[in-house]
Amino acid sequence: FVPDGVLMTFQVTVMSIFFALIIGLLAGLGRMSRFKIINLSCTVYVEIIRGIPLLVQLFYIYYALAKFVKIHDISAAVIAMSICYGAYISEIFRAGLQSIPKGQMEAALALGLTRRQAIYKIILPQTIRVVLPPIGNEFIALLKDSSLVSILAVSDLLRRGREYASTTFYYFETYTVIAIIYLIMTLFFSRIVAIMEERMKTDA
Repeated sequence: FVPDGVLMTFQVTVMSIFFALIIGLLAGLGRMSRFKIINLSCTVYVEIIRGIPLLVQLFYIYYALAKFVKIHDISAAVIAMSICYGAYISEIFRAGLQSIPKGQMEAALALGLTRRQAIYKIILPQTIRVVLPPIGNEFIALLKDSSLVSILAVSDLLRRGREYASTTFYYFETYTVIAIIYLIMTLFFSRIVAIMEERMKTDA
C-alpha cells in the first residue's frame, strides 16, 4: 500500500500548495489594496477561514455542499486545503510585502514606474526571498495535514494503510510504517527548507 499511498499524498499536497500559493498571493496583495472593497473582502476571507478547522472545511465542501453540487473526493480535498492554507500563506505574503522598505516603492514611482509595475518588478522579487522559508514550513504542515483527506475516501497513505490493516489485522505494524514514512518525508523537506534558509542568509 505504500507506493500508491505516498504517490496520492504527494499529488494532493503539491496541487494544494500550488493553488494555495496563488490564493495567498492574491489575498496578500488584496489586504494591502487601497480599494476598500478588495481589502475588506480579502480580510473577511482570511479571518473566517483561519477561524474554521481544516477538518470542518473538508466536511463542509465534500458533504454539506453536496446538497447543491457534487464534488469529487480528490477535488474537494484540494479545494479545502488550498482555501485553508491560502489564508495562512496570504499573511506570510502580507508580512513579506510590509518588510520591504517603503523607500523602494517611492524610488520606483520616482523613476516613472506605475504602482503595479513597481509591485511586480521591484517589490515582489524581493518579497519572494523573504517568504520562501516560511512558505516551505507551510508546505511541510500541509503535507502532514493531508492525512485528513482520508476521511473523504481519498486513497492517500493513511487511507491505504487503514484498508491494508483492516484486511490483515497488522494494525501495529501498518501504523508504525505510516508514522515512519510521514516522519521521513517531514524530516526530508524540513532539511530542504533549512538549506534554503542558509542560502538566503549567505546570498544576503
